[in-house]
Amino acid sequence: MKAVYFAWVRERIGRTEEIVSPPAEVVTVGDLIGWLIQRGEEYAYAFEKPNVIRAAIDRKHVRHDAPIAGAGEVAFFPPMTGG
Repeated sequence: MKAVYFAWVRERIGRTEEIVSPPAEVVTVGDLIGWLIQRGEEYAYAFEKPNVIRAAIDRKHVRHDAPIAGAGEVAFFPPMTGG
């Protein structure tokens, strides 16, 4: 699946997107965040406060308990404000 990063998540990781292949035990968005954190200090820094990170699966906003099975794309971004 493709992982896509926006705003300061992207800046901290240092890339806009990548193809990831998480292990079978990674079944939710929250699990995916936990797995990504283990990939290096830049990921740990980007996801240091996972509760503020928003996610979307195939461009549809989801909660961290959403399953990722069959997802083509999972996007991560900080909270947005309107104006």
